[in-house]
Amino acid sequence: MTSPESLRPRPRPFWADARFLLGIALIVISVAGVWLVVASARQTAPVFAAARTIVPGESVSADDLRVVEVALGGAGDVYASPTSLAPGAVATRTIEAGELVPRGAMGEASASTTTTVVIATVGDVSATVAPGSVVEVWAAPAGDRGDYGTPRILVPSATVVSVSRDDAVVSGTQVSMELVIPRADVAATLTALGDGSGLSVVPVTGATP
Repeated sequence: MTSPESLRPRPRPFWADARFLLGIALIVISVAGVWLVVASARQTAPVFAAARTIVPGESVSADDLRVVEVALGGAGDVYASPTSLAPGAVATRTIEAGELVPRGAMGEASASTTTTVVIATVGDVSATVAPGSVVEVWAAPAGDRGDYGTPRILVPSATVVSVSRDDAVVSGTQVSMELVIPRADVAATLTALGDGSGLSVVPVTGATP
């Protein structure tokens, strides 16, 4: 005679339970996802960083850059690398020393809308003015008695390439500056240099190079 216990279905092993298998699958997927994220974060790529401050219009060569290994993920194509530096490239904006160099910060020399000039100021300039600074250039017409007339803005926005001070002059400190200016301002600047106008430089507070 068959007992009730023998008619009762035998329980399935826990590893055959669909919920158990689904849980195992979710754990495996989660671990694999974390591993992929960590592995991706550890991958680095060689890109350029500026070895010095580079101003708009300057030629950019390998000597002005240094290669750094950086984990950029999907943003790797945004920055210039040893394989993307084209001969004759020029900076299209100021690139600060140590900054990673975006590809958009360099272009062809033929497309440049700026050029460099060297001026001497009639007096000293602010100590805050340094390579990469954005300044205004003011010009005052020379008078008949060695004085100057009312100054006016000659170049609204120029970028400083270099500043050289000569404290040996009798009349005080003479400052020679190399500036990057728009090509549209070149004619007026050369005219001011030629007619003896007094040139002064004023830093533009809060300006972004």
